[in-house]
Amino acid sequence: MYRRVILKLSGEALKGNGTYGIHPLTVKGIATEIKEIYELGVEIGIVIGAGNLWRGKMGEELGMDRAQADYMGMLGTVMNGLALQDAFEQINIPTRVMTVLPVSAVAEPYIRRRALRHFEKGRVLVFSGGTGSPFFSTDTAAALRAAELNSDIILMAKNGVEGVYDKDPKKYQDAKMFNEITHSELLKRNLQVMDQTAASICRENKLNILVFNMNKPGNIKRAVMQEMIGTLVKWEE
Repeated sequence: MYRRVILKLSGEALKGNGTYGIHPLTVKGIATEIKEIYELGVEIGIVIGAGNLWRGKMGEELGMDRAQADYMGMLGTVMNGLALQDAFEQINIPTRVMTVLPVSAVAEPYIRRRALRHFEKGRVLVFSGGTGSPFFSTDTAAALRAAELNSDIILMAKNGVEGVYDKDPKKYQDAKMFNEITHSELLKRNLQVMDQTAASICRENKLNILVFNMNKPGNIKRAVMQEMIGTLVKWEE
């Protein structure tokens, strides 16, 4: 069983069956799944996206400045983080939202040593605000948090996607899923499971990534228990 994990959740996972927004029952269901691994004693850090509320590229297509649009997305991750925190606390899991953006009224500033202390005290951490800089995705934020907090693995929970495929399974019926793949192969093939910056950080810091479908009940626990699900993106010696 992994000791400390960074769980990367897409914002789209919070919208349920809707097109946009936050679906409370869906958020509560995710919190309940995570409670199963919390009760095993696993230290959990969650990096949340904001695709259910806003996407920087969407703003760019509308003629917005890219940096401005990305900052809006970062604020969206804070909203999602607060929604997750509320769901956790309703089921008695102590939680802290930490952000690299200064939003002191609702969330703590991200400080590495403080985050480690929260882990020692048995608190779930929700990291919002992305990297705090435009032009970087929340995938990169997950890689950074995992590296500096000495996490065992990044659990990349996908919305309806089973793992890493050689091509887009939604477009090609003959797409084949990998059980394992190295970071170098992932970068060489330019497989769009995460952005290139995040994949490079993981390779340089020897961080494994497990890509799996979070929509199947119990999959988060299976991932933590190292059962054979999804695709393991591993560092190669």
